[in-house]
Amino acid sequence: MLVLALVCLSFLLLLPLRWFEPPTTAFMLRDDSGRVPVAYHWVDWEALGTALPLAVVAAEDQRFAEHHGIDIDSLRQAVDEARAGGRVRGASTITQQLVKNLFLSSSRSFCRKGIESWLALVADLVLPKRRILELYVNIIELGPGIYGAGAGSDQFFGKTPAQLTDAEA
Repeated sequence: MLVLALVCLSFLLLLPLRWFEPPTTAFMLRDDSGRVPVAYHWVDWEALGTALPLAVVAAEDQRFAEHHGIDIDSLRQAVDEARAGGRVRGASTITQQLVKNLFLSSSRSFCRKGIESWLALVADLVLPKRRILELYVNIIELGPGIYGAGAGSDQFFGKTPAQLTDAEA
C-alpha cells in the first residue's frame, strides 16, 4: 500500500508540470544569495529561441533525446572511471537535474540520488522531452539568486533568451 501511495504521489507531483509552470523550486526556496526575491521569470518555449536549448543539451546531456530520464551508459562509464582511480564526475541527465532542482536538495547521498532517479523516470513518462527541457532551462540556477533563462539572459546580457547568440548561450 505504501509503495502504491509513493507511486501515485510521484505522478501527482510531476503530471501538473505538463501544463503549468512551477512558481518556485526547492533550490529557490533554499537560496542564500541574499537576493530577495530571487530573480526568476518564466519564458515560454517559443520565446526561448534555438541557441539556448541547444547549448544546454550540448553542455549538460548530449544523449538527452536517447535516454528515458537516466543515462545508464554514462552512469556506468562514470562508475568505471571512478573505480579506475579517475576523477569522480557526475552522470546526471537534464531530467535528473530538473527533478533535483524542483523538489530535492543539493546534498550528496544515495537516498537523494535514488529519489532523484525514480522521479526522473516518472518525469520522462509523463512529460515530453521538449517540456522537460523547457522546464529545466527556466529553473536552473545561473548565478547567485538568478534562476532560469529569462532572468539569466537579462542579468548577464540585457537581452531576451531568443536574442542570445550561440556564443552567449
